Order: sequence, then structure tokens, then C-alpha cells
Amino acid sequence: MSVLFTSISPDNPVKKEDANALLGHLGLSVEQEDEEDYHTLLAAVHDCAETVASLPDYQPVPDLDRYPRQDVRRPSPEEQLFGQAWAHKFLIKGNPGGGLLAGKTISVKDCIAVAGVPQLLGSDIIPSWTPVTDATVVTRVLDAGADIHGTSTCENYCHSTASFTSAQGTIENPFAAGYSAGGSTSGGAALVTAGVVDITLGGDQGGSIRVPSALCGCVGLKPTYGLVPFSGIASGDAIDDHTGPLAQNVLDVALCLDAITGYDGIDDRCLCSPKHGSTSFANSLRIEPQARLDGFKVGVLKEGFDHAAVDPAVKYTVMAAVEKFTDLGATIEEISLPDHYHGPAIWTIQQRISGSMTLLGQAHGRRGLNMTEMERERLPWTKEGFQRAFPSTKNVIINGLYLSSCFPDLYGKTVNIGRKLRDQYEEIFQKYDVVVMPTTPVVAPRHGARGLPVESLKPSMGLTINTAIFNVTGHPAISIPVGFAPAKDDAKVKLPVGMQIVGGLWQESKVLRAGYAWEANCDWKEGVEH
Repeated sequence: MSVLFTSISPDNPVKKEDANALLGHLGLSVEQEDEEDYHTLLAAVHDCAETVASLPDYQPVPDLDRYPRQDVRRPSPEEQLFGQAWAHKFLIKGNPGGGLLAGKTISVKDCIAVAGVPQLLGSDIIPSWTPVTDATVVTRVLDAGADIHGTSTCENYCHSTASFTSAQGTIENPFAAGYSAGGSTSGGAALVTAGVVDITLGGDQGGSIRVPSALCGCVGLKPTYGLVPFSGIASGDAIDDHTGPLAQNVLDVALCLDAITGYDGIDDRCLCSPKHGSTSFANSLRIEPQARLDGFKVGVLKEGFDHAAVDPAVKYTVMAAVEKFTDLGATIEEISLPDHYHGPAIWTIQQRISGSMTLLGQAHGRRGLNMTEMERERLPWTKEGFQRAFPSTKNVIINGLYLSSCFPDLYGKTVNIGRKLRDQYEEIFQKYDVVVMPTTPVVAPRHGARGLPVESLKPSMGLTINTAIFNVTGHPAISIPVGFAPAKDDAKVKLPVGMQIVGGLWQESKVLRAGYAWEANCDWKEGVEH
């Protein structure tokens, strides 16, 4: 269907030379005899754009009468915890009639829209912007009776698994100041671990729920891709985007998951998800007799343990935790999937190309909730804004532009190979209920420093060798704390170790059951000097 151009507006700003000016960036041009026609067509599409721009936007309208936002503010120094764990403090009281999450307190990662609350995104590239809608997960936890107490700090544009990159400040590990809380759901992990809130709603594009959970010593779940709507959450790469809960225990994670799952009529990632309100993950855990795993088969992934980056103390701690599954009635067997080693490279190429397009305002091809006010604020990029960006964000843009230019088929190939990895894991899950491995290869490292790009990025390097692959494949993965290991630079400092439990697609019930049984029968802090 062609654009109508019979009545180009007289004040249309498009010039005859504009078509060639646009094509010149690609080394292309139109023939001279065609230039007038392309000018007409370009002017027509400009008028079409002006018409659409003048239409009112269509975003879900939050129920501010039922859920008023009280006392929205940047926290004072006295209110701050663990450095800069809070982005904004406020109170939204949940459904007074109660629900699954009645009595629970929640923080929301500062990339998840809360209407009327300025969003910082861990950055100062642009001033904070204020959403006009609530993310679906925000509405759902309020409907389930939870109270939201604020937004928690995330890393700069969610582009780091360290916790010193936020423009608002560093987040300290709850077990040892000076060490990373992980990222990018850094502030929320610290608040949950310390019991300041019961649950944090986080985002995970490569490990951003599971890495901080592992480093801080709490439980964090990345659900199956599409189980939980991503509507109203800042996207990285649309096929890697996941959102889910962090909590002190598996049962609270399961309760929150029950509250937030299911298609919301907006996010096409969720078209295959169960109907909202139909899951019973938490109840299934409660009725398990003595939290046993009789008949369960646990695969111990060789490549997840034997990677050169895995610290021996972390490997030992997780292996000792795995052995405890046998006491619960499960059988454990070592398994091997050599292509697991390719996961980080596949994820890197995929995320750099798609992530750069998102940052440059060129993401497309999905039906979902588009936060147009955020795009208006952050685009187009300015030289000053780019210079303020953390090196990880600059790196995504530079890498993505390079890869798109020099390897034009590579994004599609990563999607194909990602499907192969998914299918290989699905074959494993035909035989094994869950697969286990260390969540991160090391315990929390020392904070890095803002300096030259490599120096700034070094504290995050290698932390996602076992997590990012499951953003590519979409499998559900939970991190639970299973013990302590010494800090790399100081053996007297003991820091949490996380075990990652992965299940088949849509098999959250098995992942949660394995984590719940381990947690119910083992004390992860037992015998450790603090």
C-alpha cells in the first residue's frame, strides 16, 4: 500500500537534495532523473509522520486513585543503604483486599516503569525521565497486595554486572564493603539480602538477576523467555529480555512468580505463556512432602564447572552443594555439552548488534509497549551525552555498528545457533529434571574504577560465562546461595557462592522444587565464620 501524496502540505520542510543526502551515508544515490519523484515521496512520508506524531499515544493508564504514589523523592544520605542502593524512595500501598503477596515489601529495579516516578536508568547521559504508565509487573504485584517502597539502583543503562558503574554511585556488597554487589540489579539484590525489602523485581539480559543474587547471597530467578511480560521495562535486546524476582528464599520467588506470569495483551513475547493467575508454583512447593527430590535426576554440567575461569574454591563449594541432592533422594550424574562454551560468544554478538540498534532507536519488529517519552528524551544522541556514557554503553554502540557493517549475516546466524543450543539443552531435559553449575565463576570481586575503558570493564569480564547462554536459549534458571568462599584478594573475607539450577522450557516448577528442597534441608551459612 502506497503513501498518499496528492496533497503535500505547503510548509513541508523536505528538500529535493534530502534523499541523496540520506543515502550518501551508505555510499548510495538516486539517479538524477528520479530525484524529483523521490523528493515527492519523501515529502509525503514526512506529512504522514507529522499526522501520526500529532495523534495521542496509547499506553495503559495506571489506577492512581487506587494506587497513589506517596512521597516520591530522591533518598537523603540518611536514607541510603549500601552506598546508593535506592534510586527513589516512595510508597505505593498494594491491594487492601490482600492477595498472594499481601504483607510483602518490594523494590523495583530502576529500569522498570513506575508512573510518576523519575527513572534514572543508572545514568546521567540524559536527565531522568518520568514514565506515564506502570510496567505490567508493577501493576500485578500491587494487585497481589504487595507494597512498593521504591526503585532500586541499577547499573549504567543496565550494561554491567559490576556495581560501581551507576552514575548515582556505588552499591556495596552486604557481606563486605569494597566488594561488588553484582549487576545490573545491584541495588535490589543488596536490599533483599539485607532484609530491607522482601522482594525485588529485576531484569536479566545476560545474568543481571542471577549474578547479583549469587554475589550477594540471595535467590534470583530468570524465568522462561516470555513467561513474564516485559511491558514497560527498558529493553536491551528483545530476544534476551527477561524479568523476574529476587528474594531471600525460594518460596517468596515462587509467590512473586505466580503473581506476575501470563500474557498481558501487549507483549508478544508472552503469547505462549499460561493465562495470568493460572500458575501455582508456590502451592506446589508447600505440598511437597518434607521437601524431598525422590526420583529427580540432576545433571552436573562438566563445562559449567571446568571452565578455566571458575575459581577452585567456587567449584568445590558448588560441588559440595550438589552432593547434598543425593541426601534428598535425587540421583546426580555428570553430563557434557561442549557447545555450552560457545554461549558467551553467541550472546555477545547477538547483544551487541541488537543492543546497539536499541540504543540508537532502531529496534523494531516486536509488538509491545513502547515508552515513547523515554525515546524522545534520549534520542538523538549528542556528543556530550555519549561522552558521559559508561564505557560499556559506548562499547555496545561501537561493537554493534562494526559488526553490522562487517558481518551483515552474523546476527541471523547467532539466532540460528542459539536455537541449536536451545534444542541441545531440550534434549538433555528429556532425561534430566534440572542441570546445575556455578552461577558465577568467582565470588564478588573488588570494585573497579572509572578509568580507561578496559580498566572500567575488567571487573565484569567473565562473570556471565554460565548465565548469558540461558538468555540466548530462554531456559529458566535460578541462583541460590550454597556457601561461602574466600575473596580473591583477601582469604579472610568470606563471600557468598551461588549455584545455578536450570530447567527445561516452561519447567519453572522443577527448578523451584530443586532450589526449595536444597534450601529447606541445608543451611548455606552453616559452619562459616563471618
